[in-house]
Amino acid sequence: MSLANKTIVITGVSSGIGADVAKFARHQGARVIGMDRNPASLSLDDFIQVDLGDISAIDQAIAHLPEQIDALCNIAGVPGTAEAELVGRVNYLGLRYLTESLLPRFSQGASVVNVASILGAEWPERLTEHKALAATKDYHAGAEWLAQHPVEQDTCYQYFKEALIVWTTQQALPWFRDHGVRMNCVAPGPVMTPILGDFVSMLGEERVQADADRMLRPAFSDEVADVITFLCSEQARWICGANIPVDGGLASTYI
Repeated sequence: MSLANKTIVITGVSSGIGADVAKFARHQGARVIGMDRNPASLSLDDFIQVDLGDISAIDQAIAHLPEQIDALCNIAGVPGTAEAELVGRVNYLGLRYLTESLLPRFSQGASVVNVASILGAEWPERLTEHKALAATKDYHAGAEWLAQHPVEQDTCYQYFKEALIVWTTQQALPWFRDHGVRMNCVAPGPVMTPILGDFVSMLGEERVQADADRMLRPAFSDEVADVITFLCSEQARWICGANIPVDGGLASTYI
């Protein structure tokens, strides 16, 4: 696998999965531009500090990005312990706005990788809602739709990961057909990152224990980063519209 001479933009680059993707991509020869709310503490070709829940901040960040981008890895996110409105802005609306804004800059054959979650697996139960949200024309229209259809705090993380999977799947073929841009999701289970404790608090002891009995261990962040990096490469050139579980088989135990 080689990413030589590719320009890759990575959100959430300052820790966890994002930091590992940056390291792997640079090792494979890519030029890596990192984006994060927090300062980066690793070697990058460029870094843009940005709050992805703030549309004006996203616009300012976009102005500093190059005219041609070969991959975008949407890894930044906040856990469900944050307020539901913030989860929606960062994990869905901001992600979608950034990605759609960069569409004219993506090279032929470019890759977009969105980090979803195994918690998004129940998207068919709310498909009508998720398609209605996906149909909103822009960030502001999406925010207005959410204001009219408020998401419960207890399930907000799951809800927006479901919505992300639906939006990604809907856009995948049109973007590949019309622009040569591939878009996929990866769906991790529990991952040993700085926010793992937030997920334990969010899910509750009963769910955490049930999952612990179904898996060998949480993933290491590099095990998820390997798959994301692969999806950015030419070896993944015919993978489009997929939602790939990276969970050590956890999702399979619920069938």
